[in-house]
Amino acid sequence: MVVTGETALSPDGTPIAFTRLGKGPGLVLVHGGMEHAASHLQLAEALSGRFTVTLYDRRGRGTSGPYGGAYTMAKEVADLGALLAATETEQVFGVSSGALIALEAALALPAVRRVVAYEPPLLVEEPFEPAYMDRYERLLAAGDLAGAMVTGMQGAEMGPPLLNRLPGWLLRPMVRLAIRQEDRRAGAYAFTMRQAAPTLARDFQLVREVAGRVDRYGDVEADVLLLGGDRSPRYLKAALDALEAVLPRVRRVVFPGLGHGGSGNTDRGGAPRTVAATITPFLHA
Repeated sequence: MVVTGETALSPDGTPIAFTRLGKGPGLVLVHGGMEHAASHLQLAEALSGRFTVTLYDRRGRGTSGPYGGAYTMAKEVADLGALLAATETEQVFGVSSGALIALEAALALPAVRRVVAYEPPLLVEEPFEPAYMDRYERLLAAGDLAGAMVTGMQGAEMGPPLLNRLPGWLLRPMVRLAIRQEDRRAGAYAFTMRQAAPTLARDFQLVREVAGRVDRYGDVEADVLLLGGDRSPRYLKAALDALEAVLPRVRRVVFPGLGHGGSGNTDRGGAPRTVAATITPFLHA
């Protein structure tokens, strides 16, 4: 297996750090919120026998450059475009907010020929701006990291069903303890909740920017494979339904027993080998 550590420059001069592993046709993997490049390392390893997989830290994470002023979806698409050019790649796998970036890139960048999109959080039902996003940002700005995490988890319905029903006053001490324990155990390359929390606010910004714009994706010329788990929240399934109805060249797969983290590493509930086996026939090998 060939592993490299490299940097591409986005059009605004922001360095984007990436790693390539494997050998074969290229695939760039765009991680989602509360994630970084290594969040899908096991998926990349499972694909590396047939593909050269590029993992990168989106701006604001790891050794990539900062968000900069006037952060928008266009900047994320430009970052991805720089990576596609640097790696001579035409295939993209996007997860959650990364799937939104991948779909937007398919609209803007002719280089994108195939997209695998795992549960893009495209809001297709009113209201398009859930109040929990505002509350998350207020709590984060006030230094209440545990409160912000609980708000984000429950608002986006990303925690286990039981935790989603527990009151915030009960969950906050548990999350606060988990954050402290994670801080103590974190290694040099860890991406802790404390580090990830500010990035989630930016991902919420992307979700808001494209909310209600599903009809635009009717102009996507790339082949698209939509993925989702049958244990994921209803609003994510609704997004896949809407996209399946408008994308001109689309297929869809639902994974039994998986949720929103289904493509990630196994320690976060993912099944990377299952996902790799499913997407391999779709990708150009």
